[in-house]
Amino acid sequence: MRLHFFKDFFDLIYPRNCALCGRNLFDFEVCFCRICIGTLPKTLYHKMPSENDITDKIKGLSNIGMAMSFLRFTSGGQSQKILHRLKYRNKPEIAEKLGKLYAQDLLEANFRTSWDLIVPVPLHPIKLLRRGYNQSEQFAKGMSEGLGIVYENALERKKFTETQTKKSRLQRMENVDDVFQLTSGMSIVNLRILLVDDVITTGATLCSCANVLLANGAKTVDLASIAAGK
Repeated sequence: MRLHFFKDFFDLIYPRNCALCGRNLFDFEVCFCRICIGTLPKTLYHKMPSENDITDKIKGLSNIGMAMSFLRFTSGGQSQKILHRLKYRNKPEIAEKLGKLYAQDLLEANFRTSWDLIVPVPLHPIKLLRRGYNQSEQFAKGMSEGLGIVYENALERKKFTETQTKKSRLQRMENVDDVFQLTSGMSIVNLRILLVDDVITTGATLCSCANVLLANGAKTVDLASIAAGK
């Protein structure tokens, strides 16, 4: 009885709102209301993981198997609003929830036994200190819980890079060249890895990470992200 009182009190002072529409959430809702979850701009790339807009972008950049994204990125759309709240409003729980939602879709598409390990794209320690969390790691955590597959920070950044936002495709590739390395003491030999990031634009960052994993003995590397643009 007392616990319900305190919960109702805190909900009144600090209401839980949907990250998209802003309405109050029910107790069973996390981050998003049911209505907004039902209108998320899903790509459905997991139904054609070997031939889609992402695989077209990364041809010749890395020997990657499948490439998928949960949401389609559009300027000013729902996915951009979600990413903005995730990155700049201190909302790591959004990425974790999205990871769990995407895991549900992947389970329904029979991906349960497709990977041995989930690996998030790392942030440089300076950026991690500034933000307080790695949004890609939170996404990996949600997918890990949903799929029942362990995730590990198997990669680390050895260089601080400038933001990729306003760079061309060639500049993005040059910006992340020789940036990543395998985490000390980590072994990934013969593992099937799902490499995850928050957003895919040109695919340069993910391909750079994938090449490090493959060079260190990974059996296969597939890609997944929260959102991807055409």
